[in-house]
Amino acid sequence: MTDVIITTAAGALTMSSREIADLTGKRHPDVKRDIEKMLADLEEDVSKFAHIYLDTMNRQQTEYLLDRELTETLLLGYSAPLRRKVLARLRELEGMVANPASALNDPSSLRKLLLDNVEKVLALESKIDADKPKTSFYDAYINSDGLYTLQNAARSMNCRPNLFVRWLKQKYMFYQGTALVPRVQYIQAGIFEVKSEIVDDKARPRSYITAKGLEYFVSRVPEEIKIGRAA
Repeated sequence: MTDVIITTAAGALTMSSREIADLTGKRHPDVKRDIEKMLADLEEDVSKFAHIYLDTMNRQQTEYLLDRELTETLLLGYSAPLRRKVLARLRELEGMVANPASALNDPSSLRKLLLDNVEKVLALESKIDADKPKTSFYDAYINSDGLYTLQNAARSMNCRPNLFVRWLKQKYMFYQGTALVPRVQYIQAGIFEVKSEIVDDKARPRSYITAKGLEYFVSRVPEEIKIGRAA
């Protein structure tokens, strides 16, 4: 039987569209279509019920998780024998929630627990692998404090450092003057951090961009200041 039952932190029992398809003998895409139509008729946001799982080919797929009321509402459009099978399974699952130890004697529930953990591990490994190139690229420019100089932040975003700093000035992110000191609102927002450094026996401020700031800028820097583009 398809793995499907979920118990939320609040203890609410849900049944997935995959198990409903398995119990009724219907195609999962057809069950999902029925659920989407039902939720639209009820003026419910279908995305609230969507859940991502990995199929046997490690591809991300979508299923829907329904509580008992919505499951029963969906079954109104199904035949009596199909309704009976699904409701019997719901009662069985409710008994497992009332007595969690009994789930250890149910092969379907055990399989569900195992597959859930496998899916989570595979999804995490996939995300780590996808982030590796980006992370290693940014790490090449970050210092021991987890900060980027203005020039290194520019390089990590494939921007020309001088044009990036000019752009920051044009956006009025710094106070006027020779020192590049960010305006207080950008420091408070965690985009910049200012440190005092000793230069020629004098304490001078030096501005850095935080990891949060890099994330802020990477989607905002204009294409024309990037390397390979005309200034």
